[in-house]
Amino acid sequence: MTKIKITSEQLKKIQESLNTGNPDGNKMTKQQLFTIATLAYKMWEDLSDEDQLDDWMTSKIAQSEQSIIAVTKAYFYDEIENSVDGMKTLSPGDIIIGQ
Repeated sequence: MTKIKITSEQLKKIQESLNTGNPDGNKMTKQQLFTIATLAYKMWEDLSDEDQLDDWMTSKIAQSEQSIIAVTKAYFYDEIENSVDGMKTLSPGDIIIGQ
């Protein structure tokens, strides 16, 4: 896999470019998701199995994972419910992510 390295300045320019013309009104959300994904990937790349993170760091990562999973399940549940008939028996808890 090719490694992607970006500087803080490059990340700032990307974030600024996301501020232009998003007609659906989700500009800030898309920018935040992009930042989360980019920074999480960069940390994932740099983190070795031997690295020790502070307890508060691992706690925040675990909380973030649960938050993203909850939002993603709700988002995709709404997408499925609105596009497919007969999905009334499906609940967001039935959607499995990452297992």
